[in-house]
Amino acid sequence: MPSSRSLPVPGHGSFRAHVARLVPGLLTAAAAVAGAFLVHGLLPALPAMTMAVVLGVLAANLPGAGSWTGGRARAGLDFAGKHLMRGGIVLLGLKVSVMDVLNLGWPALVLIVGVVAASFGGTYAISRLFRLPPVTSLLVATGFSICGASAIGAMAAVRRIRHAETVLPVALVTLCGTLAIGVLPLLAHPLGLTATVFGAWTGASVHDVGQVVATAQTAGTAALAIAVVVKLTRVLLLAPVVAAAGAHHRNGARALGAANGTASKMPPVVPLFVLGFVAMVALRSTGWLAPAWLDTGATLQDVLLGAALFGLGSAVRIRTLLHTGGQALLAALASWLLIAVLGLAAAFLIAG
Repeated sequence: MPSSRSLPVPGHGSFRAHVARLVPGLLTAAAAVAGAFLVHGLLPALPAMTMAVVLGVLAANLPGAGSWTGGRARAGLDFAGKHLMRGGIVLLGLKVSVMDVLNLGWPALVLIVGVVAASFGGTYAISRLFRLPPVTSLLVATGFSICGASAIGAMAAVRRIRHAETVLPVALVTLCGTLAIGVLPLLAHPLGLTATVFGAWTGASVHDVGQVVATAQTAGTAALAIAVVVKLTRVLLLAPVVAAAGAHHRNGARALGAANGTASKMPPVVPLFVLGFVAMVALRSTGWLAPAWLDTGATLQDVLLGAALFGLGSAVRIRTLLHTGGQALLAALASWLLIAVLGLAAAFLIAG
C-alpha cells in the first residue's frame, strides 16, 4: 500500500501550474511599479499611478515588449488588473476619514454630492451622444465622476463587466487626469482663483487622488489641504454608487431569469471588496491607527493599484485605439470640460 506522502493531492498540480502562469506577469508588473515610483521620485509632478499606466501602454506597443505583455506575461497582468485592483480599492478606504469629510460642513457636502451626480449623469449622456456602448459609457461616467481607474475597477466588478472592456475607460480617465495636471494650474491666475478655491476646484474635478495631489500642490499647502478633503469626499461616494449599481444589476438578472424561466446565480448586492473599503473607512475614522500604519497602508495601496494599472495599460494597443477610440476621446474631452466647469462653480461656493 503506498504511503500517504506518495498520494497525489487533488488540484495541487493544477494550482502550481496556475501560479506559474501568473509569475511572469506579476514580476513584470512589480518591476513597472518600481519604475513608476522612480520616475515620480525624479519628477514629483508626475503621479506614480499615471506613470504605471503610461509604462503599461509603452510595454504593449514597443517592439519586443508587446510580444511579452501579450504572451507569457498576459495571464499575470490580467490577474493584476482585476484582483490587485480590488485589493487597492479596499486599502483606498484608509485614506478617507469621515470626520475630515464632515468638517467641510453640510452645504459643501451637498454641493460635492451634486457635482458627482451631475458629472455622472452628464458624462454618461455625452458618451451615449457620441455613440459609445452603454457599458463603456457607464465605466467612463463612473471613473470621471468619482475616483478614476479605481472606480472603474469597482463598477466593472459589481456589474460583471469583462476585464477587456475596462481598458479604454481607464486609458481615457488617465489621459484626461494627466491633462488636468498641466492645464488647471495655468488657468488659476487668469481666472483670479485664490489658493483655497483652486484647491477645491482641483478636488471637485480631477479624477484620480494622485492627480489631485500633483495638481493642487502647485498652489501651495492650503490648496492641497482642501483639495484632498474634497477629493476624498468624492471617493467616499464610491461605496453607495457601486452598491446602487449592484442592486440594479441584481434586480435585472432576477427579472431576466424569471422571464426565461431559469434560476441564474444572483450577483452580490455589494461585493466583498466594497465592504472591505467601507470597513477601512470606518477603521480610519476611529483614529486608532498610528500614522506609521496609515503610511504602510498607503504604500501598499499604491503598489497594488500601480500593478493593476500597469496591467490594464499593457492591454492598450495604440493602433486599435486610434481606429476605434476617436469618438471616445472626443466624448472624454467633452466630459472633462463639463466636470471642470461644474467643479469650478462648486469651488467658488465651497471656498470662495
